[in-house]
Amino acid sequence: MKTLLRVALVTLMGVAVVSTTAMADAEKGKKIYVKKMKSKCGFSGAKFAQKHTQDEWEAINGAGKFAEEAKKICPGLELNPKFVPDIYDFAYEYASDSGNVPSC
Repeated sequence: MKTLLRVALVTLMGVAVVSTTAMADAEKGKKIYVKKMKSKCGFSGAKFAQKHTQDEWEAINGAGKFAEEAKKICPGLELNPKFVPDIYDFAYEYASDSGNVPSC
């Protein structure tokens, strides 16, 4: 019984760690914005994120049009699809109605 409980606990902890690292991250999105997008956009990440409210960013991302909207905001930008979740989290975290201001 003790062994079964230990195995279950270790499995649960393993799943929790893996699922946490698989999620997108606003901090990572900020770094991606600075490295890959800032020069194409010509303005700071704060201005990019504040183009919409959190609800608007959520609706845009939910419709699968985040990369398209980023291209509208930053003409000439080709956003790699693997960066979309992190850039979305960054935009959502620092949206115009969030009260947060990024340092980039």
